[in-house]
Amino acid sequence: MRVELSVGAVAHGGWCVARHEGRVVFVRHALPGERVVAEITEETSRFLRADAVEILAPSPDRVEAPCPFAGPGRCGGCDWQHASLPAQRRLKSAVVAEQFQRLAGIERDVAVEELPGTPDGLGWRTRVQFAARPDGVVGLRRHRSHEIEPIDACLIAQPEIEKAGVEHRNWRGASGVEVIASSSGERAVVITPRPRRTVAVPDLDAAAAVLVDEGRGRTRAVKGSGVLHERVGDRTFQVTGSGFWQVHPEAAATLLDAVLTFADVKPGQWALDLYCGVGLFAAGLAEAVGPDGAVFGIESEQAAVRDARRNLRDLPQATVERGRVEDALDRFEIERADLVVVDPPRAGLGRDVVHRVADLRAARIVYVSCDPATLARDVAWFGEHGYTLSDLRAFDAFPMTHHVECVALLVAA
Repeated sequence: MRVELSVGAVAHGGWCVARHEGRVVFVRHALPGERVVAEITEETSRFLRADAVEILAPSPDRVEAPCPFAGPGRCGGCDWQHASLPAQRRLKSAVVAEQFQRLAGIERDVAVEELPGTPDGLGWRTRVQFAARPDGVVGLRRHRSHEIEPIDACLIAQPEIEKAGVEHRNWRGASGVEVIASSSGERAVVITPRPRRTVAVPDLDAAAAVLVDEGRGRTRAVKGSGVLHERVGDRTFQVTGSGFWQVHPEAAATLLDAVLTFADVKPGQWALDLYCGVGLFAAGLAEAVGPDGAVFGIESEQAAVRDARRNLRDLPQATVERGRVEDALDRFEIERADLVVVDPPRAGLGRDVVHRVADLRAARIVYVSCDPATLARDVAWFGEHGYTLSDLRAFDAFPMTHHVECVALLVAA
């Protein structure tokens, strides 16, 4: 069914909001202020979802999508290729403000900051996860679908990713193929086999280590090394396999600087780094607290813990232990901290972890988040424990997509 819609404000997730016969319609491929013809793609008891398939009155912010695979029914990886980059950042700013107002009751405008090195919003993604069809053809999933859009190149992928030529090979037996290009010039391909299948690895166009994903965060190197190395300032971080690392090449350094600025670390302080990954923030904190201070990191992934311990081996004031944050704080009998840094997954901390972290009575909590909705929700819960939002920054670490990285500073009353 197709309907004509007047498009309203942006919504979280790459949508804009419209109304049809009194019902809310979440529309993709549209911009605020446009008049569009939209095709209904999903109907629930409360709202409709739709794709704008014809633009009757375009926004001045509309541009021609640079990627031939973007658009209704095509690749779901990018949400805003039809918007200029300044408009994309304004849309993300509006989403952050709306989430904080609605979920935390906080009125806060924040300008989404551009990261260096991507003036056209393309060629930045250093990790790309391709999905594979049963016939071995790889591509990217369509929006809200398991269907795969075959592509011959991804325009937001860093050029070193595309040099491998993964999209032009057959990957029969695989369910997914991830390509990683590190800042030190290394390249890796991580293959996820289908159940009870093996993958004949084809020759690639450029040298790359090849790893097999064995599940539960474990990878096995079948060609080359199973680790990559990332440079941030004067420090090198080891990352095993497809372990977590920021996908924009400038994001790690930018976020580290933002975290340390908000943390205002003093020598001799006792700091926690929760969900510490391979130790990016823990390293900066450990250097700042110095030999008379201490940093305690908690991370659930075993490979990341091993990497973090190696990455921090020259900083004896830093310790990393494995565990789930909700259990580990009690298991290690941590009752206080001067400063806490948290960088949880997209689901956020949740009420129980917020309560446990607030009980530490740290003067400052620095919260790094890739989802403004769960961030705002958790900030509201911290407010119940006497913490206030002192400062907030947002970064366009994912151009062309709806994603935005935020760093919030919470201070004890």
